[in-house]
Amino acid sequence: MKIANITGYKFIPIKDELVLQETILQRSTNLNLKGTVLISRKGINFSVSGNKNNIDKFLLFIRSDSRFADVDVKITYNEYQPFRKMLVRIKKEIISMGIEEIDPFQFTGQKISPKELNKKLNNNEDIVLLDTRNEYEVRLGTFKNAIDLNLDSFRDFPKEIEKLRKKLNGKEVVMFCTGGIRCEKASALMLKNGFENIQQIDGGVINYFKETGGRHWNGDCFVFDDRVALDKDLLETDYVLCFRCREPLNKEEIGSEKYKIDEYCPYCFDDVFAKI
Repeated sequence: MKIANITGYKFIPIKDELVLQETILQRSTNLNLKGTVLISRKGINFSVSGNKNNIDKFLLFIRSDSRFADVDVKITYNEYQPFRKMLVRIKKEIISMGIEEIDPFQFTGQKISPKELNKKLNNNEDIVLLDTRNEYEVRLGTFKNAIDLNLDSFRDFPKEIEKLRKKLNGKEVVMFCTGGIRCEKASALMLKNGFENIQQIDGGVINYFKETGGRHWNGDCFVFDDRVALDKDLLETDYVLCFRCREPLNKEEIGSEKYKIDEYCPYCFDDVFAKI
């Protein structure tokens, strides 16, 4: 395994976005790293890849800033660079929900460790698993009996969660996403809007796979780079993305008569040929 891939985030006030952007871009370029770093007034979010030695140097650099000294990082490995360039951008939100006043730095849902959740599931405890990811991610894999909000975008979360208020009332809710960042914001929104007993998996699905081997999870986990999806051993799977609509495709879908490389797939086939 030649390439180390790290993801991390931290909700914390940032006032020097432009300076931080320039500094991170320069250091990343010097280390020959690729990926994406998002910076806002409320925090930082990064997914960066490179050789292990340079990734270690990047982490030392990031953590040398006292604001990010305790930033939680997930690491996986593979044999090629899954990003095509290095981007460092300033955004209104490091994870877009469309509600800027929600600030997980002020408060967020309690975190539950992967091992503690696994124990609860082993014991068949009465908990509600809530998937905060997009529909195409859920299609690749999720927890057994988890609630799927059928989201086209994370921006749809606020309106969709309101529909479940009665169903979730009085329940112990454990929410999850790939690396934890969406749950930080989603749980903050829910708590602000009067939901109770809201928890989130510490480190997200990736950390759950690492700590438990993915017990009680069916399928794989979508990731936002060229690997497309990881299995429970955190290894790349056979999924590919449609060139046109960017939907993840399994072997059966790739073998469909409605799939043509770089042109269409079963998910956009009807749209393509409706225009002809």
